Amino acid sequence: MPIVSISNLSKTYNDGFQALKNIDLEIQRGEILALLGPNGAGKTTLISIICGIVNASKGTVTVDGADIVKDYRTTRELIGLVPQELALGAFEKVWDSVCFSRGLFAKKPDPAYIEKVLRDLSLWDKRNSLLMELSGGMKRRVLIAKALVHEPRVLFLDEPTAGVDVELRKDMWALVEQLRQAGVTIILTTHYIEEAEAIADRVGVINRGELLVVDEKQALMHKLGKRQLEIELASPVSELPASLSNVALEVSQDGHVLIYTYDPHKTDTGIDALMKTIAAAGLIIKDMNTVKSSLEEIFVKLIKNGGEELA
Repeated sequence: MPIVSISNLSKTYNDGFQALKNIDLEIQRGEILALLGPNGAGKTTLISIICGIVNASKGTVTVDGADIVKDYRTTRELIGLVPQELALGAFEKVWDSVCFSRGLFAKKPDPAYIEKVLRDLSLWDKRNSLLMELSGGMKRRVLIAKALVHEPRVLFLDEPTAGVDVELRKDMWALVEQLRQAGVTIILTTHYIEEAEAIADRVGVINRGELLVVDEKQALMHKLGKRQLEIELASPVSELPASLSNVALEVSQDGHVLIYTYDPHKTDTGIDALMKTIAAAGLIIKDMNTVKSSLEEIFVKLIKNGGEELA
């Protein structure tokens, strides 16, 4: 059974703005799901509804079989949330702030577990520091500690690495993988395509309140990714020979490289015929290289065309 089930979920605000439109989504236990989408796409609204911060207009959500409305105490104990905003009490100490978050869920004091969480997040040395004294990256780590300290089974990370440096971002990726290995299901929203490509099992793309696609990362790249064959010539060409004029080829600015885009899933990619035509035209091939679409290119294509590629 999926740990989170979302059915026909919609959210319309009083001014008529529809932030979410009939979302259906099942999140599997122990997976890392990345939700991608531009600003205002509905990512934070979706997370806020599941976490009980915003009320849905229609639809249902269950967490480990419990309804988020009828069984809200149960579901909120199962969920941890790291919000976008660095909203922390300036004059609290790190240790006190994290202990307080555990107490909110009526969990018994467990100094050993809190120490483990702080050590895992490289916060142990900062345990007696005031929150106002911490850097932005360290404050982000405290937010994660506060979300983890009541031992949730589902963790939502809303733009977890926004505004942090590359080194800290990679540290957080490693932490996310550790949590997944410990059995925590993780859902993150991100603007960083490389973040989804690096750590996610599945990727969902949201735009204008609609869930355009949810699929395994590699399957998505396989279905929607194009490939390009870059053919480096021994001598540059100023224009294509007449025999190649009907072939979908691009020529690099310096004339040294021919670029051929093809569908790798077709039985006949046209590459064999292309090679013969190039040879017959008297062009000498120096080198060849195949380039795959990145997840970023696929994401941009989906947003631009509204998921038409999936029809």
